[in-house]
Amino acid sequence: MTGAVRLKAVGVVRSRFKEPVDLPPPAFAPRGFFERSTGTIEVRPEYAPALDRIEDYSHIIVLFHFHKAGPSKLKAVPPGQTRERGIFSTRSPHRPNPIGMSVLKLLRRDGRVLEVSGLDLIDGTPILDIKPYTRRDRKSRIRTADSPRTGRPAR
Repeated sequence: MTGAVRLKAVGVVRSRFKEPVDLPPPAFAPRGFFERSTGTIEVRPEYAPALDRIEDYSHIIVLFHFHKAGPSKLKAVPPGQTRERGIFSTRSPHRPNPIGMSVLKLLRRDGRVLEVSGLDLIDGTPILDIKPYTRRDRKSRIRTADSPRTGRPAR
């Protein structure tokens, strides 16, 4: 194993949600809540050239730091569930490495500012990386904890 890993924020989220409590857990959000949720990602000036042609994509994958997460846990009970699970089988922010991922719709780019929808992040969230969402990212026949078991392998 290696030592410390250093990451730099490449940008920051601007959102109407100021604290984690301002966002409902996805399982309890009103229908269409996140699709209607918009905001911006401001990319730091030194990384602006990295945005070249990002507007060619309809969606982006955003990796971010859960900067307001509390202490990490190894187990948690997901919202709306009663059974505890290992933290790696949840979307909890209380992780050994508090890194999250969101797939956002890219509405438009204005210089180094990306206007997005589907925003489920709070204002000031540090952005670690931005990647285009491509056909390769789409998966079929996925299995989740609440999926009925069919005996067919996930792909």
